[in-house]
Amino acid sequence: MLTEIPTARPSTPILDSLNGGGKVRDLSETALLELCNELRAFLLYSVGKTGGHFGAGMGVIELTVALHHVLDTPQDRIVWDVGHQTYPHKILTGRMEKMSTIRQSKGLSGFPKRSESIYDTFGVGHSSTSISSAMGMALGNKHRGSDRRVIAIIGDGAITGGMAFEALAHAGDQRPDMLVILNDNQMSIGHNRGGLATYFAKIWASKTYISLREGSKKLLKRIKPAWDLAKLTEEHMKGMVAPGTLFEELGWHYIGPLDGHDLPQLMQTIDNMSKLKGPQILHIRTVKGKGFQAAEDDPVGYHAMNKIEVLPKPSPSKKDSGTKPPKYSDVFGEWLCEAAEKDPRLVAITPAMCEGSGMVKFANKYPKQYYDVAIAEQHAVTLAAGLACEGLKPVVAIYSTFLQRGYDQLIHDVAIQNLDVTFAIDRAGLVGQDGPTHHGVFDLAYLRCIPNIVIGAPSDENICRQMLFSCYRYEGPAAVRYPRGSGIGVVIKDVIEECKIGHAEVVREGNNTAILSFGTILSEALIAGDKTDATVVDMKWVKPLDTELIKEIAKNHEKIVTIEDGSIAGGAGSAVNEELNRAGIISRVINLGVPDQFIDHAVQEEQYVICGIDSESIISTINGFEKTVSDNQSSHGSVSKFPNIK
Repeated sequence: MLTEIPTARPSTPILDSLNGGGKVRDLSETALLELCNELRAFLLYSVGKTGGHFGAGMGVIELTVALHHVLDTPQDRIVWDVGHQTYPHKILTGRMEKMSTIRQSKGLSGFPKRSESIYDTFGVGHSSTSISSAMGMALGNKHRGSDRRVIAIIGDGAITGGMAFEALAHAGDQRPDMLVILNDNQMSIGHNRGGLATYFAKIWASKTYISLREGSKKLLKRIKPAWDLAKLTEEHMKGMVAPGTLFEELGWHYIGPLDGHDLPQLMQTIDNMSKLKGPQILHIRTVKGKGFQAAEDDPVGYHAMNKIEVLPKPSPSKKDSGTKPPKYSDVFGEWLCEAAEKDPRLVAITPAMCEGSGMVKFANKYPKQYYDVAIAEQHAVTLAAGLACEGLKPVVAIYSTFLQRGYDQLIHDVAIQNLDVTFAIDRAGLVGQDGPTHHGVFDLAYLRCIPNIVIGAPSDENICRQMLFSCYRYEGPAAVRYPRGSGIGVVIKDVIEECKIGHAEVVREGNNTAILSFGTILSEALIAGDKTDATVVDMKWVKPLDTELIKEIAKNHEKIVTIEDGSIAGGAGSAVNEELNRAGIISRVINLGVPDQFIDHAVQEEQYVICGIDSESIISTINGFEKTVSDNQSSHGSVSKFPNIK
């Protein structure tokens, strides 16, 4: 058991001898057991150097080694669900020396990525996709006449996603040859039922039992009453000792639960089950953070970690300059508790993001008003709609990238019926090292086209609190989107003031150029405004826009630059263009934001530069405005000239 994060590179002779996943197949059982120890130590060391996810990866060390030993990878397909658990897979498949670059610009992705390695058979960032994609591969094999094996690994709560159950049901009907390994780290599925469950699982996974089972099918199916009785008896036995009856009813052959850290048993079972015809489920139990004491004791806190910095000792003459600004998620969490104290109608909903969304305090203080629906974003939105129908005031706390999964429900179940639901949208904009699967850059574009909805984009933590208050009071669909991480350090007022919906604010008066800023990118806009003597407007609301102020700005400024940390196509800047066009105002406008491409993982500051929304890029855009307009294009944005349509 490791009790400390290694600061020096651990000795890993077996791991060093591997040059990709193929050689794992040639190792003896003794060598494989030692490989697990080396892999665990190296993973902890490498993540200590770079930061990143490691708790789930520590829990699947034995599983990863077993898969690459038993299977003919990459010919056989391994499909991972929830990319957090794939660091050991990356290390074993030729990327060990690149682990120092993980989640950095031009380095390894923190998730499986098809363009990164032939061993990454399917890209993943959102959960519950593995069974569907693996089923597609299995059916593709059938069409092509291939006998390659397909294994999906789903876990870390992903089995709670509705998409996973849709795939389970469809596969039960189509009966593709595939194996699903349910990695149960005891954080999402029921408690272990003791030694009896493991004993029966060993029997059910044995070649003898499988042979008897398949032979009995052929014999007893000829005598229907006897077959019905035998099938019922088997299901009742399994129902007493393992949670497999549901899967069996859906048409899957279920084995488990097995100890996911028992490498010899795991290898034998995977080898047996992956050769069977039809859909198979192997249920294993693992410990998240296995092998590192602190992570085993606190699997939530050690889901991921920052890199270990060697900090200089503080000078005794220097005092702390002040407290760190609160995270936006904490601002939301505090507001939620304040609002619930004043309004008993408030109910809060989260799709398995309690800690990340800052809701722990609320969940403990108001348990009867709190609903964690697991990884089920569609259900979360429609549940809120149903609650609103009964006069309650639901608040849905959700990450921007995950709200995409509940988009139809937002339109069909909330907006069309104009129901009173407030959406607190966390992780909006560019999120940094988690990359394109987790960026929240499309929300402004996909939300503002929906009738009835109000959309706020606060520029700091105090305005965020005010907007939450205003949107909660608004009787209809309303959304406040805010970024990952800490605020800028403004004073959060004790008394919440209303942030008047649809009203912007001029925060700096300048000369011929105006910068219309949406969201927390305002800090970059102000730096650029100071250096170019531009007027800067904190737009605050994306819908409804402050149309009167926009028209006034257009009449008094020769050039307008809109800036947002979201998609240019259809975003807030596009809304400004549309309003000027609607008003028949001819203006020279450049829209800055996220271009029409997926932005790779990097630190957020680097991503701002890539998109041209950092202060220096804004200054360059303003200084080069004349040339940009004459060329009618910009490397960072789009230029719009509006015809005077009457």
